[in-house]
Amino acid sequence: MESRKERRNERRNLRNIGIIAHVDAGKTTTSERILFYTGASHRLGEVHDGAATMDFDPQEQARGITINSAATTVFWREHQINLIDTPGHIDFNIEVNRSLRVLDGAVVVFDGVAGVEPQTETNWRLADRYRAPRLAFVNKLDRTGADFLRVVGMIEDRLGVVPLVLQLPIGSEGDFTGVIDLVTMQALLWQGGAGTTGYVTQAVPAAQREHAAVWRERLLETLAEHDDALLEDYLAGREPAGDALRAAIRRATITGAVVPVLAGSAFKNKGVEPLLDAVTAYLPAPGELDRHEVSADADQPLVALAFKVVHDAHGTLTFVRLYRGRLAAGDTVLNAGSGKRERVARLYEMHADRKQERDVAVAGDIVAIVGLKATITGDTLTDPAHPVVLESIESPEPVIDVAIEPKSQADQAGLSRGLQVLVQEDPSLRLRQDPESGQTLLSGMGELQLEVTLEKLRTRFNVEVTVGRPQVAYRETLTRAADARYLHRKQSGGPGQFAEVLLRFEPLARGEGLQFESRITGGAVPREFVPAVEAGIRRAAAQGVLAGYPVVDFKATLLDGSYHERDSSALAFETAAAAAFSEAARDAQPMVLEPVMAVEVVTPADHVGDVIGDMHRRRGLVRGQSQRGGDGSGNTVVVEAHVPLAGMFGYIGSLRALTSGRASFAMQFDHYAGAPAKAVAEIAG
Repeated sequence: MESRKERRNERRNLRNIGIIAHVDAGKTTTSERILFYTGASHRLGEVHDGAATMDFDPQEQARGITINSAATTVFWREHQINLIDTPGHIDFNIEVNRSLRVLDGAVVVFDGVAGVEPQTETNWRLADRYRAPRLAFVNKLDRTGADFLRVVGMIEDRLGVVPLVLQLPIGSEGDFTGVIDLVTMQALLWQGGAGTTGYVTQAVPAAQREHAAVWRERLLETLAEHDDALLEDYLAGREPAGDALRAAIRRATITGAVVPVLAGSAFKNKGVEPLLDAVTAYLPAPGELDRHEVSADADQPLVALAFKVVHDAHGTLTFVRLYRGRLAAGDTVLNAGSGKRERVARLYEMHADRKQERDVAVAGDIVAIVGLKATITGDTLTDPAHPVVLESIESPEPVIDVAIEPKSQADQAGLSRGLQVLVQEDPSLRLRQDPESGQTLLSGMGELQLEVTLEKLRTRFNVEVTVGRPQVAYRETLTRAADARYLHRKQSGGPGQFAEVLLRFEPLARGEGLQFESRITGGAVPREFVPAVEAGIRRAAAQGVLAGYPVVDFKATLLDGSYHERDSSALAFETAAAAAFSEAARDAQPMVLEPVMAVEVVTPADHVGDVIGDMHRRRGLVRGQSQRGGDGSGNTVVVEAHVPLAGMFGYIGSLRALTSGRASFAMQFDHYAGAPAKAVAEIAG
């Protein structure tokens, strides 16, 4: 037990990593094999059997997909690896987002047949945002149509990175038996059908020596371009020593100059041990990246980020990453954003759904806390005497709504409590009241996410609900600048109300949100009332003037105003600002925006024409077609398109009918665009 504690306190031997991928790329199977080979699990948990350790939620087991990110800790060659397995479905992308925010690196799993898929690109951009170094693991190389080098090319072309090939597959499809390690120039072969006995090291097969030599030369050349220490040896024609070569790969990986690429088949137990070696050799330890605002010093005051909140039968679990300092059970911490103090009742190291109690956690650790009552996703926890606020976690805007109401009066209280808990657990869910109907609207990223949420209401909170048809989450925006001066004056016997504002409203690019600026000089509007002006604008913008949808992507500037010594108040300025917005919005040529989805359809070649024709009927814009390797049924074509979400409800049924059930599709939100006049007329009713 003592040696385990010593390993925990050795920060340079710690890795915080995530496993990310498109749905069905084999991400959770890879995580399960990692658990097996590190000794954390003594059985091979299979996703298709509903027996995966990391997919412990009943809905995950029933659906065969990952819905919630799951954390665990394993040990490999004197290194501790804190691992988070994340969902691959776009509807649960918030789990990838908040996991990458607190991790130091990631393993991106690619399907050896499909290559770079839509959700892979989305997850990759998230990792770019958080500057997380990555390894690429090309999985499923035992499948018919798998092509390792084709996937490497897609990584370079579609993700815009420099892939550094560290391994080449030996054999292909059903004959895939191992890999050539280009760092050591040895062959790693897995024996037997199960492959659970590990690999043997042999000389590179004669038939592949020339091919391996070419890729070894590419490896050295690529590294020499990014590493001065290796460049001298390369120009002199000297072979770098193994340790020097691995050190150069590590430096280039951590800076993001290259992405090491490895090969394997997790389901067939091939390639997992070298992947673990690469994680410990090439991904950074806590404190090695310069992306965080604080140093990873355990002896300095505490700084930690809450990145996930989960409610279970025993209370609230708050997952945190410690960036600096240490944390012990019984400590009092400050929520630096809200200013509230919280007491840490207990600390746990998580192993999927199992908890192991810890007395103390130090910088670099990822743990779960029991006892926090007012902390939510994105909050910073600090030493009360040394407050620091870290960058928070942004949640994506929902694109789909459903109206829900309790089936009976007895379900009302349970529904309210259940929704509060679920929205706290998943910040990408939103709740609001429809101002006209009074209905409760639940908004999310897709039909699957809302379906899972409603099932949780039934199973976790015993609440039965009536659900309306899914509706598109439209938005409104402004298309030209407009000014508005509004005077709010009210006198009715008692203290009056007085506030005058002059505001300018200007459109912004898509995705810029709502920005506010004050240019008040000379005290025309007292400083203490300026936040109320912004609050009034935000309140009014929640309901647009065209069809009642939230107004987005504009800038409001407070230019001038006036106040009364006795009658002015924050409420008066909030009211004046809201009225000014409503006036100006009508003059700013408002426009309805609709969510447009990036859709990828994988179809047999003989159905391409039908698929494209159907896309056009749904107001879709086909962006391209590409061939994909054989899948046993002939040539396969990938059709990429942008389609308004309004045209995609019930699409799976139509696609199956068009292709005799042989096609599949994936879609994710891409952007908001102006809705055509006909659609606006239908929306406005």
